[in-house]
Amino acid sequence: MAAPLLLRTIPLFRHRLQPLRLAVAVSLLTRRPCSTLTRPDEYFSPALHNDSLSRVKDESLSHSTRIDDPDYRKWKDKEQEILNDVKPITLFAKDLIHSSRYMDGERLTEEDEKTVLEKLLAYHPHSEDKLGCGLNFIMVDRHPQFRQSRCLFIVRTDGGWIDFSYQKCLRSYIRHKYPSYAEKFIKEHYKRSS
Repeated sequence: MAAPLLLRTIPLFRHRLQPLRLAVAVSLLTRRPCSTLTRPDEYFSPALHNDSLSRVKDESLSHSTRIDDPDYRKWKDKEQEILNDVKPITLFAKDLIHSSRYMDGERLTEEDEKTVLEKLLAYHPHSEDKLGCGLNFIMVDRHPQFRQSRCLFIVRTDGGWIDFSYQKCLRSYIRHKYPSYAEKFIKEHYKRSS
């Protein structure tokens, strides 16, 4: 007998909770923290509605002002130029590391090795230390410490091998070619900065 009564009251609970859902949605849309409101009635006050409308107008005004700002426009143009410059080599490096083109421990082809040397390793901040006594070849393998990640390795003529980060190479390249915009670009487009 209690179960049918409970089943009949569930729709009533759902309808009672509906204004609360609406109140939460309104609070998310107006970017106002829920903890500052004490009653759901406050969500529907005219003052709150006018306040949120004026905030939206202010944000759109500042956005359009920022777009019209010549410095902002100059930055966005330069940002796009840098992206267009580094995108092909970034995609190339990611393809070498993450695709099935190379198995773990496999040596790069002569053409891929030449591209890595010219476009990446030449800009590594510590390339001389990485090359050491001389380069034998470059390979893709799992990192010995972080077994889930694959990376590029330099195999030296003495048989030793060491990993290098293509992202460090790209950051160094950007700093070299675009010194005025490098730090802002790196901060916005790379997770870690070095």
